[in-house]
Amino acid sequence: MANVEVSLKEAMTSIEGALGAALVDYTSGMALGTLGGGKDLDLSVAAAGNTDVIRAKVRTMEMLGLRDEIEDLLITLGGQYHLIRLLKGKSGSGLFLYLVLDKGRSNLAMARHQLRRIEAALEV
Repeated sequence: MANVEVSLKEAMTSIEGALGAALVDYTSGMALGTLGGGKDLDLSVAAAGNTDVIRAKVRTMEMLGLRDEIEDLLITLGGQYHLIRLLKGKSGSGLFLYLVLDKGRSNLAMARHQLRRIEAALEV
């Protein structure tokens, strides 16, 4: 089992093209940990904003009567992928992993696979 800091380091080092990673509590919008980012990528602001995205999707699913779980959400920009993975299980309830990737240097399928692996080892 890995803690937050180890998990974020794993995301940044094992996922090709990773620019930033965060673990976020989507009930409050607060980042529990961040790594990477920079002046052009404020992970705390992104954490709060992506909390609104998750809340909107959950509400939409409820209105549609969909009885399913969100695995992940993908936002594709011109030069970046923003991947949001909702955590499952008791210790991950209400949390998501947020990963920003350089679109030109990353493999989205591999990034999703690695993020699932990191989630499985994460202990909060």
